[in-house]
Parts: sequence; C-alpha cells; structure tokens
Amino acid sequence: MSRPEVMAPRPWVAPDEAGLGGWLRGLGAMALPWLQRVELALFAAAFLCGAVAAATLTGTQGSFRGSCPLYGMTTRNGSFLALSHSSAPSLCYFVAGASGFLALYCLLLLLFWVYSSCIEDSKRGLIGLRVALAISAIAIFLVLVSACILRFGTRSFCNSIISLNSTISCSEAQKIPWTPPGTALQFYSNLHNAETSSWVNLVLWCVVLVLQVMQWKSEATPYRPLERGDPEWSSETDVLVGPRLSHS
Repeated sequence: MSRPEVMAPRPWVAPDEAGLGGWLRGLGAMALPWLQRVELALFAAAFLCGAVAAATLTGTQGSFRGSCPLYGMTTRNGSFLALSHSSAPSLCYFVAGASGFLALYCLLLLLFWVYSSCIEDSKRGLIGLRVALAISAIAIFLVLVSACILRFGTRSFCNSIISLNSTISCSEAQKIPWTPPGTALQFYSNLHNAETSSWVNLVLWCVVLVLQVMQWKSEATPYRPLERGDPEWSSETDVLVGPRLSHS
C-alpha cells in the first residue's frame, strides 16, 4: 500500500506592485496639494454664488416681460405701479451672462480636477498657474462690475419707486399690484439675492487669486540643496570640522 503524498506548503508571495497595493499607492501619489484642494472648495462655493446671481436676475427680467429694471423708472397708474422706463436688456444680459459663465467655468474646472486626481496623474505646472492667475484676475473684474451694476441699478430703481410716495421701502413695493398683472413678482428679493451672491462671489475669487499666487511662488522657487559655495554650507561645516585655514 503506497503512502499518501504530502503537499509542501506554498511559499508566501508578496502582492504585485500593479495590484491593490500599487493602486492604493498610486491614489496617494495623485492626491492634490492642500492649497489646490482649498481652491477647489472655493470654486464649488463660487459656482453656487454665480448660479444664484444668474438665475435670480434672469427671473426678475422675465417677470418684467424681458425689460431690465436696473436703473429703471416707475410711474403710478391709480393704485398700480408700472415700469415706465427700463435699461437696455443687454445690461441684464451682461450681468447674468457673466455670472453664469463664471459659474460654468467653476463647475467644469472642479469636475476636471476631481477626475484628474482620481484617474489620471495630472499636475498643474507654472504655465497652468499663469493661465489660472489671468483667468482669476478677469473673473474678479467681471464680478466686481456685475456687483456694482446690481448695487447701484437696484438702488436707482428703488429710489424711483419710493419717490412716488406709494410705499416707504422697496421691499414693501412687492406687495403693491403692478401693471400689466403678474409683473415684478418678488423683484426686490431677487435683485437683493443677486447682489449679495455677487459680493460673496467677489470675495471667493479674491481668495482664489491669493491661493494661486501662493502656489505660483512655491512652484517658481523650488527647494535647492546647499552647495559648497553657499554661505550656509560654510557655516554648517565650520561647526562640524572647524573653520578652514586661509593660506597666505
């Protein structure tokens, strides 16, 4: 009767570098710097602010039958209020378009970097930082202009309403019937929300610009090890081996 064969234990094999361990190490290597992660969080907030500003202003213009109430004039028709003079529709189109375009840019940029950090090993270099700085400067200018237009345009429109002695505040004018019927639905609340969102958006873009400048400076001045000719190298070696004797 033959003896049964005894199977020798198989030796332990380390995980393959291309397997789970290598994949996890790859994800760690592709993590974004903390400054850029903060920048992306600000872009998410800027997207929300821009979307709110564009949506509320577009809704207000739609409630006035396509007329732009900014810097507008009102008239009294019995117990009704009516928009007698409005600004060019392109003024509201500019403010809403600038806010919406920047919101779309923030969303696309946020999605791109989230995808790049998870799938691809992408890193923003000096050229990319320069482009980002230029775009941020343009964005700050556009948001500042839009916020000022909303601020002074709404104030001018409200002063025109209050001058008719029909109400003591612009928010109370929302309760007064307007002609044609259905006009100016929640116009002051929408304009106020658009203005507030624009000012918050301006602060966010300024912080983004500061973070990008910090990243650009850190990338432009990389770490350089000490060399023999550096004064720091001489002071370090003097402590360890003593000062060098000068030969006369």
